[in-house]
Amino acid sequence: MYLCRNLLRKMALTAVICSSMPAMAVLPIQVQGNKILYGNSNISLCGNSLFWSNSGWGGGKFYNAASIEDLKINWHAGIVRAAMGVEDGGGYLSDPQGNVNRVDSVIDAAIKTNMYVIVDWHSSHAESYQKEAISFFQRLATKYGKYPNVIYEIYNEPLAVSWKETIRPYANAVISAIREKDPDNLIIVGVPNWSQDVDVAAQAPLSGINIAYAFHFYAGTHGQPFRYKLLTALQHRLPVFVTEWGTVNADGNGSVNIQETATWIRFLNAHKISYVNWAYNDKAEGASSFLPGIRKLSDSGKTILSLDRGCPGKL
Repeated sequence: MYLCRNLLRKMALTAVICSSMPAMAVLPIQVQGNKILYGNSNISLCGNSLFWSNSGWGGGKFYNAASIEDLKINWHAGIVRAAMGVEDGGGYLSDPQGNVNRVDSVIDAAIKTNMYVIVDWHSSHAESYQKEAISFFQRLATKYGKYPNVIYEIYNEPLAVSWKETIRPYANAVISAIREKDPDNLIIVGVPNWSQDVDVAAQAPLSGINIAYAFHFYAGTHGQPFRYKLLTALQHRLPVFVTEWGTVNADGNGSVNIQETATWIRFLNAHKISYVNWAYNDKAEGASSFLPGIRKLSDSGKTILSLDRGCPGKL
């Protein structure tokens, strides 16, 4: 009953926003089986991930309203991801306020421009920082849980750790903490081996509503065997969200793999899986959307701009 009341409250909030804004506000997300629905639409939503938020790493200059407006207006992106670094230098553990301020700026801009926003605990050892994750996500859910725009990604890329013994206990604890403040916004959980083993997670999925599972790939490194993993997960009714993917190699370097990129996008669109590209940034690497120091598109940026604008999942 409480869940129904909360959904009605969010729908009412959306209606109020719609009445005061020229563009349509976002609709609540719900999971049904292996489908992630935006309102009642089963689509592939497309968008862009920002680079690590860490202080001094260079990506922070994109954590502002101007970048989000650019993605919305010029790229036609429907979603943006704020990749908040955690344990590495300049991350949340060493500079909590700086990183929170940057992430909040992105969330505020996404809400204003009617975009979805993934807030990513960008760690590969999140189970070691469970207390900090709970504190961060409870604050986030308290402040922003009433907005259907906000999606919680509670573990970016677990390494070679056990799904059942390591990731599941962490996920259950963080999800429970979020649900105390926000009973229904989408929560995404990373899976073993750089968020690739969705087939493993499908053997012992988490309980609860509106939970999805992250899948990451880079077209220059990951081919058909990884699509089989996704298919296995879908066949087991596991909802999957590609919260990070690249057109180049998994290390972020190399040139755009045109053929595999096209194959992946056809696959994701066919299966109505949403995808967010790494990265809206200007680091000197192939995965960046911009060339270093200037707002000139890289080869990957040109590819992603075209994909965002042509995304079939428009709301």
